[in-house]
Amino acid sequence: MTVRTRIAPSPTGDPHVGTAYIALFNLCFARQHGGQFILRIEDTDRQRSTAESEQMILDSLRWLGLDWDEGPDVGGPHGPYRQSERGDIYAEHADRLLELGHAFKCYRTSEELDALRDSRKAAGLHLALKPQDLALEPEEQQRREAEGFPYVIRMNVPSEGVCEVDDMLRGRIEVDWAQVDAQILMKSDGMPTYHLANVVDDHLMGISHVLRGEEWINSAPKHQLLYEYFGWPMPRLCHMPLLRNPDKSKLSKRKNPTSINYYRRMGFLPQAVTNYLGRMGWSMPDEREKFGLDEMMANFDIQRVSLGGPVFDLDKLTWLNGVYIREDLDDEALLKALRDWAFNEAYVGQILPQIRPRISTLSDAMPLAGHFFAGLPDVREASFADINLERDTLLALLQFLVWRLESVTRWEKEELLAQVKRLAEHFELKMKAFLAPVFVAVTGSAHSTSVLDAMEILGSDMTRARLRHAIEVLGGVSKKQAKRLEKAYREL
Repeated sequence: MTVRTRIAPSPTGDPHVGTAYIALFNLCFARQHGGQFILRIEDTDRQRSTAESEQMILDSLRWLGLDWDEGPDVGGPHGPYRQSERGDIYAEHADRLLELGHAFKCYRTSEELDALRDSRKAAGLHLALKPQDLALEPEEQQRREAEGFPYVIRMNVPSEGVCEVDDMLRGRIEVDWAQVDAQILMKSDGMPTYHLANVVDDHLMGISHVLRGEEWINSAPKHQLLYEYFGWPMPRLCHMPLLRNPDKSKLSKRKNPTSINYYRRMGFLPQAVTNYLGRMGWSMPDEREKFGLDEMMANFDIQRVSLGGPVFDLDKLTWLNGVYIREDLDDEALLKALRDWAFNEAYVGQILPQIRPRISTLSDAMPLAGHFFAGLPDVREASFADINLERDTLLALLQFLVWRLESVTRWEKEELLAQVKRLAEHFELKMKAFLAPVFVAVTGSAHSTSVLDAMEILGSDMTRARLRHAIEVLGGVSKKQAKRLEKAYREL
């Protein structure tokens, strides 16, 4: 059997380090067994998926040295490799499930579904909705179908018993069928959900092993059942431990920078980041900390993966990156790395229009543009002394902006301006007054280039990291404050 693994990211935002982590282990497993590694784009979320995000995924994974044998950019015998281009395939398989009686059309409205869940919760019953819970009276079902009501296609699932799933790391996993709902397979817009598309694509693309995050364990029974319905052999499953924050919570952009772009922009070397991700829950046979991708692939053994949640420690990554710079880069290589990092034509070309109207001598350039070539700016509480806002208002303003920017899918100046305008109206501030503390947080100075242009050039995760840094400098937001702010933010 030829080993074939895959990574299937969604192009709905910045490329996540968790995606790179799972991609790395899939690549190493495939190479260890002389197999192939496939990249597939899961872009069925029409509203959030963007071509820009897809390109960032491709660029960031390649920056880390993670190459694939088949994918949307390199082609292959099992294309297309974007799910948005495979709609007819999913519709055909959904129809087959309907014909076999393994799926059904559900005409329930969202209001009816909410009422069903509320009634079951009040009665102390499990919240998973089964086919019998969703069934309409035959006359009502016929009426809605005749009138062309929108519907989704759901899969039939057992109501009782236990599903046993075999996992390469965890052995036998048992999941109570009572906790598994009648999963939607095709949405009312004709697009598949992850569950149908994932199973169909993995089978048609010959995927033999699925290494994915442990958050998918509860979905494994649905996937296993779909393989049984189609009469297909199921790939071996391996649920990798999730990356964790130092406080053991799931790694998230609300607590730590999670975008690969952030680490690239901060000046981390790709080989150091790849090495560090490889240390997440896995170790070399000789336990050494520093090793290259080729060494990891040559020595990889999935059974050496530890199930304890690996902690993504930025300080440890920074230390490892320093080791690489000192041990692997001579002066010539260090100069090249600096040029590739920030002093390249593409990046500097974005900055020059910002500083050209403001300089009289070349020596004026660095004070004006220094924040473009730095990590987190050296801001202190005193840096905000001239901002005419109370501390609570200042913290709320910066925190609201961070949350607002987390939802921005197209990181462009016009979109950033629209978000800032809305928040300025909420705080009843003129744009200049609203942007004053943002200016300091993002650029580290009250006198520099346009802050919105700077945000666009720096990118989303770097901008949010600088705003979060400013919040911490100002004393941070307590759990009690965070709850109050989140409530106020939801009312926007």
